[in-house]
Amino acid sequence: MNAMKSPAYIAAHVRRVIKDGASAPHAEEVQRFFKEEVASRGWYTAELRKVAYRFHRVLLNEHGLDYLVSVADQLFRGRMVEEKSMAVMLLEKSVHDLGPRQFRLFDEWLDRVSSWADHDALVHYLISTMVVDDPAGVRVVFRWARSRNRWRRRAACVALIRGTRRQMFRGEIARLSEMLLQDEDDMVQKGLGWLLREYAKADAASAVKLLMKLRARAPRLVLRTACETLPAKTRAKVLAKAAGSR
Repeated sequence: MNAMKSPAYIAAHVRRVIKDGASAPHAEEVQRFFKEEVASRGWYTAELRKVAYRFHRVLLNEHGLDYLVSVADQLFRGRMVEEKSMAVMLLEKSVHDLGPRQFRLFDEWLDRVSSWADHDALVHYLISTMVVDDPAGVRVVFRWARSRNRWRRRAACVALIRGTRRQMFRGEIARLSEMLLQDEDDMVQKGLGWLLREYAKADAASAVKLLMKLRARAPRLVLRTACETLPAKTRAKVLAKAAGSR
C-alpha cells in the first residue's frame, strides 16, 4: 500500500479481504438477529475489528485522516453488513479527531442504512461520541426526530446515549421522549427505550420522574426496555398503570 491508490481502489481491496474471509454457516446465524433479510459474509465482530485496525494504522500513517475517511465512505456504500461495519471500525480510533465536515458526512450515511446493525455501529460508535465531544451538535437530533426516515428517528435517540452515560442532555432526553413517544415503528421504540434505560442507569431518580410522567402514554416496549435495570419495586411502580399502553 506504499504507492498512492485511490480510496475506491483500497475499498475494493478491503471488500475482497472481507469476501475471502467469509463464513457461510455464521452468515446464516447472523440472519437470525434480523427481521429483514440482510447480506452478510459471516464474520465475527472481533475478527473484523482486528482487520479494520490494521488497515486503520497503515492508511492513517501513509495517507492521513481525510484519505481514511474517503475509504470508509466508499465502504459504507456497500451492500454487505461487514462493509458498513468495517467503515465504522476504520474510524473508531480516530473519532476524536473528526469534526463538523465528517459529522455532515455521517448524516448522509444515515440514508444508506439498511439494518439496525449498521445504524447502531455508525450512530453509537461515531456520531454519539462526536456529540459528546461537541455538545452543540445535539441540536441535530430534533431534526432527525421529525424525519420520515425510521433510521434518522432512531439515530435521534442513539446519538444521545454516550452523553447520557455522563449525565448530559437531561433536557434533551425529556424533549425527545415527548417527540417520539407516539412513534409506532418498533426500531424507534427500541431506540427510545435504550436511551431511557441508559438514563435510568446514569441517574435513576431523574429518569424515574420522567418515566412516571410518560408511562400512561408510552408504548409498552419503550417502558419495558427503559425499566430493565431499575430495582424490581421501582420497575413495578412505573409499569403498574401502564397496562393500557401499546
